[in-house]
Amino acid sequence: MSDISRLLQQFPREKVSLLPTPFHRLDRLSEMTGCELWIKRDDLTGFGLSGNKTRKFDFLIADAMKQGCDTLIGIGANQSNFCRILSAVGTRFGLDVHLILSGEKPDKPTGNLLIDNLLEATIYHVPRTERDKKANMVYEELTSKGRRVYFMPPGGSTPVGSLGYTAGFDEILKDIKQSGINFRHIIHASSSAGTQAGLVLGQAITGWDGRITGISVDVPEKELSKNVYQLASEAGAMMGVSVNPDLVHIDGKYIGEGYGIPTKACLASIKSFAFNEGIFLDNVYTGKGASGLLDYCDKKIITPEEPAIFIHTGGFIQLFE
Repeated sequence: MSDISRLLQQFPREKVSLLPTPFHRLDRLSEMTGCELWIKRDDLTGFGLSGNKTRKFDFLIADAMKQGCDTLIGIGANQSNFCRILSAVGTRFGLDVHLILSGEKPDKPTGNLLIDNLLEATIYHVPRTERDKKANMVYEELTSKGRRVYFMPPGGSTPVGSLGYTAGFDEILKDIKQSGINFRHIIHASSSAGTQAGLVLGQAITGWDGRITGISVDVPEKELSKNVYQLASEAGAMMGVSVNPDLVHIDGKYIGEGYGIPTKACLASIKSFAFNEGIFLDNVYTGKGASGLLDYCDKKIITPEEPAIFIHTGGFIQLFE
């Protein structure tokens, strides 16, 4: 049993995700870039149309059930991947779901919002600046009626939720061992900090000597670095593990004009992955993450001697917005 598995035994866990996810070489992109590029297919986690958020819910829903909760509240945007998974998890485990979503209510829901409606989540459409206030109001109203509510911030990025990617890092290390390749980089899209915090905690536990880089899709570097370190530290404290802030690496050069606004490089990366590998990315997260990956190859930040893993965190449903 690995150190990570041993430490995670103390936390309740459900099997929301179908694991392990595939891990394979990006043959054509490796040839095109001259670098050794592999991909961790967390777009294929197998529940609720997949994505990285299912790993978080392995622990989040177990925690909610342990507390005897009957209602889930989540916050996100209209096309939130997290809220789509939350809606599916709530249905699967027999809990009511309330979503506080930023964005106007469309005449016809599409993409992730279409799934939320299909799963009969109760949805409140509010301006982004009013999400927290509305969430608190809904929480107070439900609890006053005797409901036991489990509240989650955007992305499910809590110390408990981040454990999903501490477990995910353990899985990646097994993939690395099986491949026989000395990977030096792990690249992924980063925003609400939960995925990266879990990976960083996994690195702190195991001492893996490569570099984990989060390509920010919307949050400035310093702010996101602080968020990742704080969350990783809080999760680590639950295990008795300290986290070195030097393990946190954020690159904010690929954000562009902001959240959900694709850059030219993002669009080019989506097309490149689709045409060359038959893999579909999205405009919000993975397209920007992949633009960072390919630019790193072009700028020799990733070299032929330093193989890299790209974590596909899902979200292609946004293409159908």
